Amino acid sequence: MITLFALTIVVMAAFFLLSLATASLFWQRQAAQFLNGFAGSARAHYTEIILRLIIGAALVIAAPEMRFSNQFMLFGWLIVATSFVLLLIPWRWHQRFAQTVLPPLTKRVWLFALLSLPLSVVLLYAVLF
Repeated sequence: MITLFALTIVVMAAFFLLSLATASLFWQRQAAQFLNGFAGSARAHYTEIILRLIIGAALVIAAPEMRFSNQFMLFGWLIVATSFVLLLIPWRWHQRFAQTVLPPLTKRVWLFALLSLPLSVVLLYAVLF
């Protein structure tokens, strides 16, 4: 039962990435605004961390049932570990980092499509086939 729930979360994450890819290609201004909202407040910071922990844990739990299980297990643990690192740093540091890194990237928001589209397709393939 927990594995089915974890697989559902992984599929939802894949659809989120697919939506991000679509927005990054067709609604670039809105996608950039969305991405610039990360770490914009303490609430956004902790919401991001909670979602990352949920998705990372779901990947770890679901990985044995997925194709490329070792890679997704490792990827899930990587997400969990980096989420704990984010928990340990003050959200203002995360905010400063985001304010430095995101503007150059959101000027080329289509790059997010290049990253999120293949990952979403591979996640869906790994779960469904």
